[in-house]
Amino acid sequence: MKLTVLGAGCWGLTLAWLLTNNFEEVTVWGRAQDLPHELIEHKHLSKPLEIQLSDKVEITSNLESAITNADIILSVVATSGTRDVCEKLKEAGIKSEQILVNASKGIELPSLMRMSEVIRDVLPDQKLTILSGPTLAKEVLAGLPTAACVACEDIKTAEFVQKALNVPSKFRLYTNTDVIGVELGGSLKNVIAIASGFAHTMGLGDNCTGTLLTRGMAEIVRVSINLGANPSTLYGLSGIGDLIATCSSPMSRNYTVGSMLAKGKKIDDILNELGSVAEGVKTSKAVCELAKKLDIEVPVSNAIYEAVYTDITPQALLEKLMNRKLKEEEKYV
Repeated sequence: MKLTVLGAGCWGLTLAWLLTNNFEEVTVWGRAQDLPHELIEHKHLSKPLEIQLSDKVEITSNLESAITNADIILSVVATSGTRDVCEKLKEAGIKSEQILVNASKGIELPSLMRMSEVIRDVLPDQKLTILSGPTLAKEVLAGLPTAACVACEDIKTAEFVQKALNVPSKFRLYTNTDVIGVELGGSLKNVIAIASGFAHTMGLGDNCTGTLLTRGMAEIVRVSINLGANPSTLYGLSGIGDLIATCSSPMSRNYTVGSMLAKGKKIDDILNELGSVAEGVKTSKAVCELAKKLDIEVPVSNAIYEAVYTDITPQALLEKLMNRKLKEEEKYV
């Protein structure tokens, strides 16, 4: 079998590294300007993470040759680039029976579409699954174990991808037919991760962290249920599992964004310094727009939106959150 990975960023290359032995052929595609010389010549990336790919992995900027004869195509491009890549896949002649696995977590702006909706908008007949879960790239590269979820309305397709991408003792996969819940859990937790990094750097303590994760989870569930998700999905790997990992680790780009915001840095400077995409930044805007459309409250996400897009001080933000009108705690069981 052949695996093609679309996107030569840290997570795309990590997945290519992780899955190399599962396939006879592995190809990584990226735009020519996104492929550093050391990756093309030596199958090596030195920063922001060090990754050494096998000689068997092909690196190319030719999309048509990259997807030719691919059984599974893993899309690991930024949310903002997903539609464009799908248009290019259409032009390159992707076949409907080739399984496209989306591993990017986010919501498209300004459409507010989930990634599966974006992909279906361009490739309506494509076999499609979603890969999501607690998957910090640095830990995966260190050989540490984790698990993730493969979501597809067609359970047979999900099971095929599950078996093809499962790596014994390292990468355990579970199937799920709730695509909406799996996608939203993976996307919305990035906003809460920014809040977690923000709170940690402000020295607000473990009680605050516990409060933040719980109330953040309530927002994720509230939005997701209103958009058709099964609430039980949000308490699985792609929901609370991913939330705990991302909100607890400085290895998370979104956590790092929050930490730097708490130090008073501006978002443009943060993203330049980071050198890679932090999906929670744009997702904070998307979730606030979704909440307004659905007429529901998302105070933590609103606070992060303000932290990213306005000049509000960290202390003013904290006081605004803590002094909201008192209310009853929701129940989702």
